Amino acid sequence: MERLKYVGKNVIREDAYNKVTGRTRYVCDMKRHNMLYAKLVLSQKPHAEIEVDKSEAINVEGIEAIYTYEDIPDVLYNSHEWYKGAKEYEDEYLLCNVARFVGDRIALVVGTSKKAVEKAISKLSITYKELDTVIGLEQAKQNVVTVKGTTNLAFSKRIVCGDYEKKFKEADFIIKDTGKTQKIHHAALETHICLSEIGEDGSLVVWSPCQTAFQVQRHAASVLNIPFSRVRVIKTVMGGSFGGKGETVLEPICAFAAYRLNRPVMLYMNRKDTILGTRSRNAAEISVETAIKSDGTITGRKVTVDIDGGAYYTNSSAIVMSLGKKLFRLYDIKNQCYEGSTYFTNTIPGGACRGYGSPQAHAITEINIDNAANKIGMDPCEFRLKNLVTEGAKDPTGGPDIGNAKIKECVIKGMEVFKWKDKRRKIKKRDTDRYAYGVGMACGSHGNGYKGAHPDFTDVYMHIFSDGSVLVKISIHDQGCGTVTTLQQIASEALDVSMEKVRILETDTIATPYDSAGTQASRVTFVCGGAVKSAGEKLKKKIVDVFCKFKSCDAANVVTSNGIIYEKGSCEKITYGDIAVFLEKECSESMSVFERYQSPANPAVFAACFAEVKVDKYTGQVEVLEFLAVHDIGKSINPLLVEGQVQGGAQMSLGMALMEEIEIDKKGYVKSDNFSKYHMLNSPQMPEVKVLTVEGNEPYGPYGAKSVGELSAVAPAPAVINAINFALGTNITTYPATPEVIVDSIKKCM
Repeated sequence: MERLKYVGKNVIREDAYNKVTGRTRYVCDMKRHNMLYAKLVLSQKPHAEIEVDKSEAINVEGIEAIYTYEDIPDVLYNSHEWYKGAKEYEDEYLLCNVARFVGDRIALVVGTSKKAVEKAISKLSITYKELDTVIGLEQAKQNVVTVKGTTNLAFSKRIVCGDYEKKFKEADFIIKDTGKTQKIHHAALETHICLSEIGEDGSLVVWSPCQTAFQVQRHAASVLNIPFSRVRVIKTVMGGSFGGKGETVLEPICAFAAYRLNRPVMLYMNRKDTILGTRSRNAAEISVETAIKSDGTITGRKVTVDIDGGAYYTNSSAIVMSLGKKLFRLYDIKNQCYEGSTYFTNTIPGGACRGYGSPQAHAITEINIDNAANKIGMDPCEFRLKNLVTEGAKDPTGGPDIGNAKIKECVIKGMEVFKWKDKRRKIKKRDTDRYAYGVGMACGSHGNGYKGAHPDFTDVYMHIFSDGSVLVKISIHDQGCGTVTTLQQIASEALDVSMEKVRILETDTIATPYDSAGTQASRVTFVCGGAVKSAGEKLKKKIVDVFCKFKSCDAANVVTSNGIIYEKGSCEKITYGDIAVFLEKECSESMSVFERYQSPANPAVFAACFAEVKVDKYTGQVEVLEFLAVHDIGKSINPLLVEGQVQGGAQMSLGMALMEEIEIDKKGYVKSDNFSKYHMLNSPQMPEVKVLTVEGNEPYGPYGAKSVGELSAVAPAPAVINAINFALGTNITTYPATPEVIVDSIKKCM
């Protein structure tokens, strides 16, 4: 067993002190000489032709410009498309003259102060010629009214493996369920913001808390018709994202204003703007049919998913493909059919949201799994253990291998720690006239990057200075979860040097090397961490080789320890910095390496979550009394950060289960456009989240590591819903399970 010095240790984040003391500077804290402020004017109608009279507003003192559709470049783009080879359908302009949803961008007001901007917005005269709307999937599929063109169907895909129709005919039972998942707001503490300016060399500089800086560079350059090389994007400190800052919503229009006015422009949003005018998790309607034998073997399954893509194409194809992928990598079902479709509606466009397809994929299927187990009188955990994938399993669709799967071990460990069988057997004895108790569990899976679907590679440059300190240039985007610290640990382990000496740069499209995808798809630890490990090992070998040349010794007799290198039996110890000096002086070469790293695999990660709930049958209120999350993520690089990720993911997922929803009425108006109406699970409502990991060595991951950030937000929701259904004897399949939904379900069971 490899003994590790830095990996696997609880390390406090390198940015923790500055953040808790308020010293960290976010975009909103940045100041520039002669800086202007800008705010988007968002449509108040779900579908309408727009006319903007800015004659009065433009005369407000301090207003520099007001832009509408007539002022912008005639260039279409797709805010989701992170590289040109993705070839996503382009249907977005910087500003629109026909609003497609409440929150669509219809004007940009720029002034010397926020006060002036807000005053000018209040004086804009906007005329709406309202058009027919398409709200919800039922209406979208009818095609009586269309958002654009002749059909609301944006994208569809059918994936089949084996002969599921034959297995359905041979099955002892077919278990059918239909359900819905909702639109969800990311609820990052930092609302959307961006700063653009013209640099000293005349280039456009964009400062953004984004997840995909090279995507921002490409979109800004393309819209303005300037060379990519003349656009510099610097990723700033980010106050959370959860996928919400994965698309270029603000940056191109902010870049346009700065470029046109030749002055720094800060484009800001408040919470209402961020809810209405950015992106949401895609809502979905899911139908599941599972064929089983009386012994509990799953022989076939068909899953049909209709997805609300919102007003623009954005991620219409990506969400269908991503959601489908997750359905084939959790259970060993050789005969499956997946049919996924995305539809246009006059609602907030869909975009990345923590888990990207996995929360929707497993939301209904995991309820269906429980129902299948109940049908044959089998314990839901035992039923899963009989059918879950095992180590080395192949993806039945021909995708990348599933890898070192330890999901069965997660279930077994969870059953033991949670005392599953004992609780399930005894818990109904606690029921009263008013309160019902239940336990439930669910499993979930996710991936590690884009291997098998899109190019997934990154470049890294690593250099050792004469003082022994290390600089790592790699285009990562820390979302606030400690990515920099994780990569520090990997670099320190690979080089055998203390973490204090290692500096990791975040993305700067001029200063850091190219990266194919940014921080998305759970690729950072697995892919970027793999690149850092590979570069570190290459650089350490270079150090040893130079030392051997310097000392005329054999590499087999060389020892390294915390930035020191020496020959066995020798008292003379030399620092890495000294070796760097020798190399520069004697060989005219720097102690550095450049590594081009391509993701070698895309294994699955897994989780099993267990929940105990108390349900008030009179009010429909749910209290989660106990929650256990068991994760198969390979080696934990930093267990402390892993625990934090799992706890945060659980809170987001439990919110999905019980209360979070961007509510849109039948006419297309958003009812929950602020935090007084968009309800989230607050600290007093959260149970203690117990976190366990089942560590296995993933051969293609850095030191055996896999991802955890997105996986953590997948299984908690269906685990809680299954617990509620067990408590009440219901079959709730609609998210969120609000008090109204629960009370209504109880009535139906009477």
